[in-house]
This record gives sequence, structure tokens and C-alpha cells, in this order.
Amino acid sequence: MDETTGHGPAGLTIEEASARTGVTAHTLRYYERIGLLDPVPRAAGGHRRYTDDDLGRVGFLTLLRQTGMSIRDMQRFVELTRLGDHTIADRVDVLVDHRARLRAHVELLTRHLAALETKIGVYRTILGTERPYTDDQDDQPARAGAEEHA
Repeated sequence: MDETTGHGPAGLTIEEASARTGVTAHTLRYYERIGLLDPVPRAAGGHRRYTDDDLGRVGFLTLLRQTGMSIRDMQRFVELTRLGDHTIADRVDVLVDHRARLRAHVELLTRHLAALETKIGVYRTILGTERPYTDDQDDQPARAGAEEHA
């Protein structure tokens, strides 16, 4: 029972938080252990109870991680946040640096995608008119005869 309301414990269980965020329970515990998340409040039985604020932080951490930010840089960003508003300029610097790395990576991926598109075009030309494929069709990984030209 929640001592303040007399109802069940407030917040989401780790399983519910995991389902809502798409982050595994293991990762949620890890983020808390390494300081990316503040200690999560616990119910009387000791089970974690995640708040909407916790889920919002997990969402932003997930965005940072999925865009390639290192755990170390994420920890730096979180630490700056905890230090207060006087660190906002430093937080902007962390995010601007990350954005620059992300843009460079997107440019690299764009060049790689163009190279793959060129190679697909070459192979489709070799296949000739008997196997006309268009870019908007789902490509199948293996087509009869295509392996011979790899």
C-alpha cells in the first residue's frame, strides 16, 4: 500500500516500464546503477516503481543511445543536468558535439547507400529484361542466378 494514498504503490513496475519504453528491464537496472537514472522509488516490497518523469528520461536516453552517443557522454550530460540550470550552456555543447558526429555518420551512411544502389543497378542490368525489378519492390536477398555474378 502507498502510505500517502492508502492505495496500491504508485508508478509502473519494471516490466510495465520496459513495455512502455521498449528498453529491457536489465537496461533499466543498468541505467540506474551507472547513474543515468536517479534511484527509482520503490514500493514497500522493494520493487521499483517508475514515474512518468522516469519514463521521459528513459525515452531521451534511448534517443541518445540510438543515435550513437556513448554511455560516457550520456553520463556527462546527465551529470550536467543534475548540477542545475547554470550548466545549460555545457549541455548544449554536449548535444551540439553529438549532433555534429551524428550528421557526419548520416553523410557516411548516405554515401554507402548510394554505393549499394549503384551495385544493385549494375546487377539488375546484368540480369537484363528477364528479371525486371524496380526500386519500390521489396528486394529478396537471394534470386536464382544472381549469385553467379557476385
